[in-house]
Amino acid sequence: METSVGGPTDALIGMLLDGRYRLESTIARGGMATVYVATDTRLDRAVAVKVMRPALAEDPDFVERFAREARAAARLSSPDVVAVHDQGTDAATRTAYLVMEHIEGRTLRDVIIDEGPLPAGKAVALLEPVLRALAAAHAAGLVHRDVKPENVLLGDDGRIKVADFGLARAIETSTLTATTGLLIGTVAYLAPEQVEHGRADTRTDVYAAGILLFELLTGAPPYSCDSPMSVAYRHVHEDVPAPSALVGGLPAALDELVVRATRRDPAARPLDAGAFLAELRTARQDVTPARPTSPTLVVPRGAVASPPALTSSPRRRLRRTAWVAALSVLLAAALAGGLYVGLGRYTSAPSVVGLSKVDAEAMLREAGLQVGYLPSAYNEDVPAQQIIDQNPDPSGRVRKGGTVVLLNSLGPDRRAVPSIIGSTRDVATAALERAGLKAGPVTTRFDARPSGVVVSSDPPSGEKLRPGASVALVISKGPELLAVPDVTGKPVADATTMLNAAGFKAEPTEVFSDTVRAGRVVSQAPADGQAVRDSAVRLQVSKGPELIAVPDLRGNTGPEASAALKALGLKGRPFDLPDGQGRVVTQSPRAGSRVKRGSAVTFYVL
Repeated sequence: METSVGGPTDALIGMLLDGRYRLESTIARGGMATVYVATDTRLDRAVAVKVMRPALAEDPDFVERFAREARAAARLSSPDVVAVHDQGTDAATRTAYLVMEHIEGRTLRDVIIDEGPLPAGKAVALLEPVLRALAAAHAAGLVHRDVKPENVLLGDDGRIKVADFGLARAIETSTLTATTGLLIGTVAYLAPEQVEHGRADTRTDVYAAGILLFELLTGAPPYSCDSPMSVAYRHVHEDVPAPSALVGGLPAALDELVVRATRRDPAARPLDAGAFLAELRTARQDVTPARPTSPTLVVPRGAVASPPALTSSPRRRLRRTAWVAALSVLLAAALAGGLYVGLGRYTSAPSVVGLSKVDAEAMLREAGLQVGYLPSAYNEDVPAQQIIDQNPDPSGRVRKGGTVVLLNSLGPDRRAVPSIIGSTRDVATAALERAGLKAGPVTTRFDARPSGVVVSSDPPSGEKLRPGASVALVISKGPELLAVPDVTGKPVADATTMLNAAGFKAEPTEVFSDTVRAGRVVSQAPADGQAVRDSAVRLQVSKGPELIAVPDLRGNTGPEASAALKALGLKGRPFDLPDGQGRVVTQSPRAGSRVKRGSAVTFYVL
């Protein structure tokens, strides 16, 4: 994992994962994840939180495997392993994360940069806790797969711990490794079997630890080329040299141990980290101890450790011995090389660049060669499943039956615009960054949705873009409020026109009115003030007064006639005539006439 140096503000800073872990600052950033210093708000302590790449977090197979591997790593009971506290996926943002012990200090990479090459005593003292951690993992059935200086943490309190157990295996089994080009293990520390066959076991970690010891002693890994492919090729086809070829004065036992741990044949290496550790402790007896330091021999940043002092006489003997050994090796190599070439040991590598993966493999196997792969890579110019590069180059020399390492194309890298409509601007920006995109120009507009949420994006959700492409956002300013005009008393057509012009819709309802002429607005709601643009203004439109047909009351008794009129909303005005039968004989207005509600009807009872 690479240490983060500057750069734009991380949108995840300040996020509270699962309502518990608040991300405070970035520690390091790499191809698979970003590590943050965080606060466990429940226990009020500092932790380290590793947040997975969004593409990995969206792969259910990876998330399930990652959870299992994290639980397995959490069961490692070794003081030399960074403790795993928790693991989960934030429900709101679908962010997969791992919570670990926070080690305040620096990495072994920092030590190598600041102080390398290191004296043999200090190199052994630094490697020993690494091997103890690996031995504990191997005993528990775990393989690290990514042993490198960046994963060795040196605490300010003197502790040395190994991080990232379990992660590499989870990544390795994810279906995304075929599509994202993730590198399982850093190429400088890859064992030959990882390059050729993708295999990894305890001896793979031994190989990487051997490379690490070589680097501690010499200040650099054994292979440093311009391209990862060249480095991987050399791991497959070349033996790691003894550190003494670069640095004089190293104990022979330590020199031999580096060579043995980095044999290309896994069977020739120590079986696991525990066996490697035992051999290291034996070799340590030949190491002249350095000046006494703290128990863990961690030298503060900037301090310089002196190598063991040698008398002039041993130095002269060592130089003579080294010259004789070097000359012998050169003579033997020249003789062997001449014999091998003379015997036709080498052949020319066929050109397979631009071929499909299937055709390239067929051509190489037909030529009697093995095929190895670097992790596939995105390429703008080479279609998916075609070969981008090879090592050795076309027509380059390769041993018969040897391996040609290929780089397969994933095609152009494209990132889908995530679904961000309805999200706040900050959440949308973070989602875009997790997808490998960035927020572009931001504009605002009135919208029925709440203020501050995304109402649209350009390009829209689902469209695929190049990594780093910008996505323009439109943010809601909330609903637009407009002044409501007064249209009471207006003809309904005029009232509708006025409301439409003011940004509203009219919703008329007819009602009877004794005071407002038919076709005119009796009342409105809202009556005044402001309302949301495009909202409806309810209108009551007059149908004129309500007219009721007067019933025929003749033949009814007086009480019956009054009740019939009341039921219709009319008033009865009876007049009794003497000497009659008590029945209505006449009325006014006459039956069938239409009168306003509440009008009086006179009837005569005889």
